[in-house]
Amino acid sequence: MFHSRLRVRVGPSMDQLVCITDKVNSGQPHTISSGLFEGKVAINIKGFTNPSGEVVPADYFDREDRKGITWSIQVQGRFLQENTADDIMFGNTFDKRLKLPWGSGVALKFMKYIDPTLEHDLMSDTKPWALSPLIATMPHFMHERIDDVRASPLLEDKRSKSIDHSFPPSHSIGEDTSQLQFAIAPSHFCGSTDSSLSSFILSPTSSFSNLSSKPSSLGSSVRYSLKKPLEKAQLKKKKTPTSSLGLRTASDRRSYFSSPEHREEIVFGPEDLITTDFCYGYLQFNPTLALRLPGGLSFDLMKYWDRHPVRFVCCKRRKPDDKDRGDGQPTGDIFWIVSIETADESDIHPGHDI
Repeated sequence: MFHSRLRVRVGPSMDQLVCITDKVNSGQPHTISSGLFEGKVAINIKGFTNPSGEVVPADYFDREDRKGITWSIQVQGRFLQENTADDIMFGNTFDKRLKLPWGSGVALKFMKYIDPTLEHDLMSDTKPWALSPLIATMPHFMHERIDDVRASPLLEDKRSKSIDHSFPPSHSIGEDTSQLQFAIAPSHFCGSTDSSLSSFILSPTSSFSNLSSKPSSLGSSVRYSLKKPLEKAQLKKKKTPTSSLGLRTASDRRSYFSSPEHREEIVFGPEDLITTDFCYGYLQFNPTLALRLPGGLSFDLMKYWDRHPVRFVCCKRRKPDDKDRGDGQPTGDIFWIVSIETADESDIHPGHDI
């Protein structure tokens, strides 16, 4: 029988996980901070039973646009070092070989249907994993360019008063990529105008070269006075895209960023505030742990779970030349982790490291 009492731990790495079971379904966020990521996370699980045996309700699941949802991981934060959208991954990692049920091929096809960008090695004998680019897999994604780099989700008073920055918000997180063009790497939106301007500034055949016949001091002065404003204009143009990407819906975004080339154009850094809600209804945690697929197909995962933590990880894409991690995780650097686990008989002391 399923031991439905759960604990939830979060943190910036495997060795810094903190129990936040008392915050599940409470609407209270937990802060995550490291040299790579700064932000907040809020967890909702339908029918969540805490270690004391109490079922904790959540208003989140009563919202009209969240009907049928059974769990939600809401995150708002900044990546403190620049990474392309192709290198920021999100998904699941496991500590040992999975005992996959009969018919798991159908489940994998379903997962691939939901997310065509999914990459996985769930058959691994050591560290199974399934990861996707975050920008392409999130069902709800919002991006905001922060004018003052010193502002952060942890310092809300420094940010625009015209926008509701409370987290988690009282309304459901939706879709907003209207400022995403500001995260496009300069090399991807420099147009022909920039090229001609650069040529004009640097070409020895330009009018600047004709100044060489003038007295050297005059020539140098004129070259400098003309060149600097042009260089500034060129730099400003490079930093100011002229239009948005035109991605109006989550479907538009996920389709557009199914392309690795499009993901590589986007670079997220400290100036980019990202808010996401990873929420679905295909995992059920109460009264038993089950995977439910369209068409009435359901898997009782308790027969195969073997007390694995259900671990959600946001991490860097692992590159072929990356060294093995000290914690053995099949990923690059980790930004944050949410781990949903069965509660130990010794129980949990909320807010303490486990």
